[in-house]
Amino acid sequence: MSQTRCLILGGGPAGYTAAIYASRAGLAPVLYEGMEPGGQLTTTTVVENYPGFSSGVDANTLVGEMRAQAASFGADIRRGTAVKAELGVRPFRISIDDGTVVESEVLIIATGATARYLGLPSEQKFRGLGVSACATCDGFFYRKKRVAVVGGGDSACEEASYLSGLCSKVYMIVRRDVLRASKAMQQKVMSRENIEILWNCNTQEVLGDASGVTGVRLLRKDGEVFDIEVDGFFLGIGHHPNTEIFEGQLKLDENGYIVTVPGTSLTSVEGVFAAGDVQDPRYRQAITAAASGCKAALDVEKYLAQ
Repeated sequence: MSQTRCLILGGGPAGYTAAIYASRAGLAPVLYEGMEPGGQLTTTTVVENYPGFSSGVDANTLVGEMRAQAASFGADIRRGTAVKAELGVRPFRISIDDGTVVESEVLIIATGATARYLGLPSEQKFRGLGVSACATCDGFFYRKKRVAVVGGGDSACEEASYLSGLCSKVYMIVRRDVLRASKAMQQKVMSRENIEILWNCNTQEVLGDASGVTGVRLLRKDGEVFDIEVDGFFLGIGHHPNTEIFEGQLKLDENGYIVTVPGTSLTSVEGVFAAGDVQDPRYRQAITAAASGCKAALDVEKYLAQ
């Protein structure tokens, strides 16, 4: 059994920033980094839109510095993933995958969200080498190039619309003969001359070489197999918030994201706070995650002072 005043779950920008602020406030937080230390940021290469780095910064370097900064102020950073949460008792009890049970007065949930992938081996092979799940993160690298976006919902349409302002050509790979997106998003996509929708198509394989993605092999509903040449392959099939262990204990929205009081990190359970992508289905950026981590720590400090 381990005890702490402040427990943080998640080792991405939100979790590390919360640990920095909580440590400086003298709360001696314990942070468990989860399955993917560094969060989704580590699935990209160079981050060019994080303030303070005029030439960009390596993603792993950025989260590594966040982690080191939190540790320098005294945060107890541990490897491990929460597998069970008991939020109906005080102090809260969180079970870790190594068998440790942690009791804490307050809890900051920063477990993030995981991008949905197709499950192709080639997709994973070129992850970070042309395969991306974030157009606003990586689209800049494909200026005046050809890219593909897989998906037919709002997420895919948003990705394609954003990329159309940067890229010479955007293919949308849609497995049906209609888009599932809202009418407004459909109209937005249809109005872009450099977006071409490939209907009734499934991705068979992401093609590439040592330098990265070079194309995509598609299977049309009628049996036709054909290749398209692209430099980037973007997933637009949504994200899955990592909230399974909190189901039935916290208020979640219809997609599983933690619902917070607008403008705060407060959740439906007193003493439990949420930060980062786990409660943000809209922006999903490193800078907004870090900002919400700051808010969560400040909310915790105020809560404990009361």
